[in-house]
Amino acid sequence: MVALQKITCPHCGTALSKWRTPEPSTWGTEFQYICFNDKCEYYVRGWQWMQEKFNAKSSYRYRYNPVNGESGPVPVWSPDALKNDIIQEIE
Repeated sequence: MVALQKITCPHCGTALSKWRTPEPSTWGTEFQYICFNDKCEYYVRGWQWMQEKFNAKSSYRYRYNPVNGESGPVPVWSPDALKNDIIQEIE
């Protein structure tokens, strides 16, 4: 049996979670990988940065697209935002 290769967050080293991409999105993938570590510095810093730059009560999490290798932020409006669409993988 081949072990699943874990993709990790470059900001905190946590394994990324497989996340179902919303149907109306323009990302062109069924899923992406997102860091859902609430202690990740990228996510933690994001709350203050978004407030200072845009006066928005939001943050962002690290996102990786396995189809094209693109990575970047995905916006979140609460600590639980997007977590309902995590795809549980069997190891």
